[in-house]
Amino acid sequence: MGVLSSSVSITQYKVEGQLPAPVNEAVLKGLQRNSITDIDNESEELVSGWAAFENPYKPEFELAGVSLDTRFLFSLRIDKKSIPAKTMKKHYFLEMSKRLAESGRDFLSKNEKREIREHVKTTLTLRIPATPNIYDIVWDYEGGKLWFFSNLKSANEELETLFSKTFKLTLIRVFPYTMANLLAGLTEPEKDRLAKLAPTAFTG
Repeated sequence: MGVLSSSVSITQYKVEGQLPAPVNEAVLKGLQRNSITDIDNESEELVSGWAAFENPYKPEFELAGVSLDTRFLFSLRIDKKSIPAKTMKKHYFLEMSKRLAESGRDFLSKNEKREIREHVKTTLTLRIPATPNIYDIVWDYEGGKLWFFSNLKSANEELETLFSKTFKLTLIRVFPYTMANLLAGLTEPEKDRLAKLAPTAFTG
């Protein structure tokens, strides 16, 4: 889901920490070091990395394409390969039949079946293309805020992990509790009372 979509889901984060100066160069180098890699001809089933906002399928970063006034604009791309269960079943059956014919036996051991399944999975994974999922990011560095255009749990977790690895900064998800605790200017006694609050059940 992206910035320019007709409808969007957004998760807001508070960014804690500072980058070394010059900040623009630090961001650019971080994105380049952790850009998405292509797994279409690899056996990996999942990969994630940064991609350019304007052309996420050719992740080559330039400062002009990343920096927007006092903000940074780029994308998180997660590529995943998924083998349909029926396709896996078909090729597993064909490979098992071939192995039985070659051995002249009527059955295969448990280990042999496991080896066949792993072989078939690896072979199919090499042959199928990965499906890309792209999530746009707007980062207001000076304001310490970041907007991630997804509410999907797995995507948010991947963002938080990769962002920490790339920039050595911490993302804190902003929801009512963190908003009150971090952004409302509460005193220490008020924060203590906030920490003791419990959710209210509105159903019997």
